This record gives sequence, C-alpha cells and structure tokens, in this order.
Amino acid sequence: MMGVLVLGVVVLAPTIASFAEQRQKISALRAEVSAQESEVQRLRDERERWNDETFIMTQARERLTYVMPGEVSYLVIDDRTEAAKADASTEVSADVTESKGDWMSTILSSVLTAGLAPAAGDAP
Repeated sequence: MMGVLVLGVVVLAPTIASFAEQRQKISALRAEVSAQESEVQRLRDERERWNDETFIMTQARERLTYVMPGEVSYLVIDDRTEAAKADASTEVSADVTESKGDWMSTILSSVLTAGLAPAAGDAP
C-alpha cells in the first residue's frame, strides 16, 4: 500500500506543479488583458472627445494658444525664480502700509529717467 502511495505522489507531483504554474500564467494573462481592455476603452473615449468640435476648439486654445478672429490674447510669462515662486505661497499681510516719500517726485523722476534713457537700438 505504501508503495502505491509513493508511486502516486511521484507520478502526480510534476503534473500538479505544472498545473499550478499554468494557473499562475493564466491569472497573469487575464490581468494583462484587463489592463489592455481598460486602455482601449480610454483611447475610445478620447477618440470620441476629439469628434466634438468644442473639445477641439478648447484644445487649440490651450495647447496652441489660438484665438478666434476679433479676440485678443494675452500671454503672461512667469519669469520669477523658483525661490520667488515659493515665497509667493506665503500669506500676504492684510494691513495697509504707508509709503515713505513724495509720490509726485517719484513719478517725475521716473518719467525723466525713461525719457533720457538711450533708445534700445542705440549703442552706448
């Protein structure tokens, strides 16, 4: 009886191991198929969005900065350093501050400085 039991284990062990390995492969392949199906669905949804004229106009405005005829587009470039951008996240004081100085003389000096500056194309 013991010999038959040992013979059964020896014969069935490789079969059971290959069966478990095949089940793991099937499980992995099913997960891969599921991921690919979700990707296909995402791409179908995106294709449907591109069939909508409003979506196309929105993408052209955002990605390519296109505007409709008669509209004016303003492009604001943030040329601050990373440190300045980080400082901008700090809270701003709500208290009103009083500037020290005469605003009229500040404006006059600014206008004179701008007026007397050499033109951009002139060599210094």
